[in-house]
Amino acid sequence: MDTTRAERDPAYAPTRTDRLLAALGGLVSAYVSLAVAELVASRVRPEAGPVPAVGGAVVDRTPAGLKEWAIRAFGENDKAVLQLGILLLLGVLALGVGLLALRHRRLGSAAVGAFGLLGALAAVTRPGSDSAVDAVPSLVGGLAGALLLYALTGRLRTPRPGTDRADRRGFLIVAASAGIAATGAAALGRAVGTPVSEHAAASRAALRLPRPTSPALAVPAGAQLPVPGIGPFVTPNRDFYRVDTALVVPRVDADRWRLRLHGSGVRAERTYTLRELMSRPTVERDITLACVSNEVGGPYVGNARWLGVSLADLLREAGVRPPSQGGPADQLVARSVDGMTIGTPVEDVMDGRDALLAFGMNGEPLPFAHGFPVRMVVPGLYGYVSACKWIESVELTTFDAYDAYWVPRGWAAQAPIKTQSRIDTPRPFGRPAAGTVMVAGVAWAQHRGIRRVEVRVDDGLWQDARLAAQDSSDTWRQWVYPWTATPGRHTLTVRATDGTGTTQPERRTDTMPDGAQGWHSVVVTVEGG
Repeated sequence: MDTTRAERDPAYAPTRTDRLLAALGGLVSAYVSLAVAELVASRVRPEAGPVPAVGGAVVDRTPAGLKEWAIRAFGENDKAVLQLGILLLLGVLALGVGLLALRHRRLGSAAVGAFGLLGALAAVTRPGSDSAVDAVPSLVGGLAGALLLYALTGRLRTPRPGTDRADRRGFLIVAASAGIAATGAAALGRAVGTPVSEHAAASRAALRLPRPTSPALAVPAGAQLPVPGIGPFVTPNRDFYRVDTALVVPRVDADRWRLRLHGSGVRAERTYTLRELMSRPTVERDITLACVSNEVGGPYVGNARWLGVSLADLLREAGVRPPSQGGPADQLVARSVDGMTIGTPVEDVMDGRDALLAFGMNGEPLPFAHGFPVRMVVPGLYGYVSACKWIESVELTTFDAYDAYWVPRGWAAQAPIKTQSRIDTPRPFGRPAAGTVMVAGVAWAQHRGIRRVEVRVDDGLWQDARLAAQDSSDTWRQWVYPWTATPGRHTLTVRATDGTGTTQPERRTDTMPDGAQGWHSVVVTVEGG
């Protein structure tokens, strides 16, 4: 039986090549561990994979300021950047574990297994987990990586028969074979998909939206201005912003989905299926949504036509009364299948605005990324206090009794949308030609409407822009100002006045704790003469 070189020669020091190969072995073992875990997660559920599970735990514990920075810096790619950062960190740790295993073979392999245990713990403790089976992907992946690292370091620590040299050729063959097999396993997992995802996709494809009992009015012909560069009045689903904490978009089977309604002031707990909701009188409305993370002039706002049922009607049928009528609950806590909690004022939901449990978006079932099968839509409130996606529970409680997800992280418990306006064209640092330049954009003050938009060139007087036709007070409104542009560098600034007569303030504030405000401006250089 061959002995290791450490056993034959305790004074032996690994060569530089041995150390490089050992580090490579750690990296390959980590890769195989993740690939195997991903393959197993494809048969369990994607959220149970180690990277989404650990990433979700990191998101929950990330300071709010850092999250805001990530959204500003990376936009909707913030989740991909987070996962890439996790993989890079794991890669660095894997290099170190490989070097550890060269000297301490069992300890190095145990370290790989420990990472598997960490992933398993993160998976089963995530809010959306309801089964110990979620631990299986990380445990199996960790075991595969540990066994591979043990085998690889054995090739370096044990000399080939009749020589005093490590079996480097055997090491490379095993490492390459394992890497190729792991790549195939990962590709297979992505191609096959999970049974849950397949059922969810089939249920969405089979869903037929009902005709609205209360249809939306036709969008006025003048709501969309014929100005190149201005955003469309109705935002296509594929372009609608997405800001949430889900590293893996939940795919919910509509046939198995249930909505639970319970809590203070509810006469008796109720449960609804999607079919039961769709059999009720349906409401179709054009409503603009905005994210509280949207900076002045930012992109996290969009307008869509939503189809659903009145949330206020469901609450009244369950015996719920708003606080103004003596109801005991002043907060509605919506819970998502991924564990997110959103707190909404009961008074706002029941004050007559079109607060919806929506299952349709722009004429089709909700896309998975936007909350299929059902989400909340409440005009006039930022999304983090109103727009729960993938909703599965509605609980009536009080703001004193419960803080929803974002409140302990520094955000306000209540956050009505602030009046905002944005210049879409010309773009910042644009170089338009001298002459008439159409300055245009959008303004919004959901549930109050837009009464006036003004534009200022440099430090000149404010000039009224022409407003597009208004759809409703719950949608944004386009505007345009024909500017006689002269050569040189100019600053264009916009401000809006809402339906109550309040003009947005000049001073800019941060998005925290309840939304940014301030005038939007762009700098352009006019060419020609």
